[in-house]
Amino acid sequence: MTTILATDLDGTFLGGSDAQRDALYSWITERRAGITLIYVTGRSLTTMRDVLESLPLQPDHLVANVGTSALLGPAWAPHPDVEEWLDMRWRSDAAARLAARLAREFPALEPQPVVEGRRLSYFYDECVPLDVLGAVVREAGFDPLASAGRYFDVLPHGVNKGTTLLRLLDALGLPRGRTLVAGDTMNDLALFQVGLRGVAVGGSEEALLARVADLPNVERAVPPGAGAILPALQAMHAARPGAVA
Repeated sequence: MTTILATDLDGTFLGGSDAQRDALYSWITERRAGITLIYVTGRSLTTMRDVLESLPLQPDHLVANVGTSALLGPAWAPHPDVEEWLDMRWRSDAAARLAARLAREFPALEPQPVVEGRRLSYFYDECVPLDVLGAVVREAGFDPLASAGRYFDVLPHGVNKGTTLLRLLDALGLPRGRTLVAGDTMNDLALFQVGLRGVAVGGSEEALLARVADLPNVERAVPPGAGAILPALQAMHAARPGAVA
């Protein structure tokens, strides 16, 4: 039975010291046949293609665009069942109307240059009243997501990194109970809210740590990035019958 690591990239899988990253990547490489690696990212497929070859390990699958795309490696084709579910959730006409309203009412919102998937994405700063913005987005029937003090996404209602990951796991027949999730910012919160075992790595956004404080399935780790993922992944993998820890 495989062990699944579904992890954010920046600050998480790519975080930590050189020694911590080397230890994690070497450990996974030595057990690669028994590890399913899923990168769960806010990046688009276009930007992921630009960096995939430079990443230390190639993933088996991608959940991209803050959960609005699910892609199967190595060709990165959309998973048809998850794709159908996502298409049903995305109301493109309503999104276009909302985008026009946001442009009028929140001129400090800066559209992100590369946006794919089923979302609207912006940069924001302290001039943007997030509570008012979020209310407008919810009123239009979408879910708002602010993270890292800079990024703002408008997502289909009920779609996020966590719900899309669950859909992908189930579609592929991968066991939820053998899945570890890892993240460090508020756009990873949904990964921890769907009941999977998780680790919020050291140095995580304070808002994220506050939100996961009462979740029994989530460890709030001290080591940063890879240094937090490795012991949690080792513990889960060791529980696999016949596994080499």
